[in-house]
Amino acid sequence: MGERTFPEGTQAMDRPDPEKPDVSLRVPADGAYVSVLRTMTAGLAARLDFTVDDIEDLRIAVGEACALVLPEATPGGSLEAEFRQTPGTLTVSVRVETAERSEPDYESFAWQVLSTLSTEATAAADDHHLQITFSADSTLALSEQRPVG
Repeated sequence: MGERTFPEGTQAMDRPDPEKPDVSLRVPADGAYVSVLRTMTAGLAARLDFTVDDIEDLRIAVGEACALVLPEATPGGSLEAEFRQTPGTLTVSVRVETAERSEPDYESFAWQVLSTLSTEATAAADDHHLQITFSADSTLALSEQRPVG
C-alpha cells in the first residue's frame, strides 16, 4: 500500500492538523507584552501578502482583543495567542486564565474597533478562561476573487 497523495502534492502525514494552530505564543498577561503579539501578527500577515494598511488594521485589532482579555486575567497568568493562516486570511485567538467566568463588554470601544477591523470576531468564556478570536482577510485576496465585468 502506497501513501495517498493529495491534490496539492502533499502527503497525508505532511498536512497540518486543522485543530492545531500554525503559530502559538505565550507571554505574561501584562500590557507590556502586547507589542510582541502585534509584531508577530504583522510578520505573519506580511507572509500572507496583506497590504500595509491591512497589517496596521491587524495590529490594532490584536491590541483591542488584548485590551478585552487582559483586565480579566489572573495575576501572574499568561496571555496565549494562536494564529491560523489560510490563503488570504489570518485568524488570531488571544486567551487568558480568569478567576471566574467573565464575558467581554460587547458595548466597549475595544469590541467596536475589533469588530469593525475584522471579518469576524467572537468571544468564548468558561469558568477559568476568556478567549477572543477574530479573522481578517487580505484586501488583495478579496480583490483577486472579484469577477471583472
